[in-house]
Amino acid sequence: MYPSSETAAMTAPIGALLEAPVAPAISANIVRDAEELMQTFAVRSAVYMAEQDCPYEEEFDGNDYTSTHILGRVDGQPAGCLRLRWFAGFAKAERMTVMRSYRGSGVAVRILDEGFELCRRKGYSKVHVHAQRRLVPHWQKAGFQPVSNQIFHFSDHEYVSMVIELATCKQVLDQDSDPMLLLRPEGDFDRPGILERSAERLPTNPAG
Repeated sequence: MYPSSETAAMTAPIGALLEAPVAPAISANIVRDAEELMQTFAVRSAVYMAEQDCPYEEEFDGNDYTSTHILGRVDGQPAGCLRLRWFAGFAKAERMTVMRSYRGSGVAVRILDEGFELCRRKGYSKVHVHAQRRLVPHWQKAGFQPVSNQIFHFSDHEYVSMVIELATCKQVLDQDSDPMLLLRPEGDFDRPGILERSAERLPTNPAG
């Protein structure tokens, strides 16, 4: 008969318990303010500009203020990010990266999960990505598959178009959703927002 985990913990040397590694706290959330956006830009600068020598004007290509960003953290520190852009019938994942010191931590999976859940809630069943050719196996592990054999290049890298099919969301947002639900902050659709609380006041219809 094997000892239970509790019994094992009680009989283990105190020094071993004190030295046991603590799993890092991993989180990811939709970027909602300027501070989080700057942290996202810092992560991308460290990886794409510093590691991969991407020119500034190519890394910050004019699409950042029309996109949704996901920021991943490890023990509270900015560690990785993802950018999502929205098209008719599909979402496009871009600028997915993790800083060197946090690779292998699991934060990449958390970031993708957060992004996928947002896509599903908004009614998107397909997510496309332009994957660097050398990183195709990593994207395949996440469930993406090549769209074709076409290889194209920009910013000094070869790329492959890939796509993942997402499971259908039972709580998808559409034009028939509760109007107050559609007023809630992006991705935070399950909690009442500030505009719902404002509805506690009677309408006065002030005119300017």
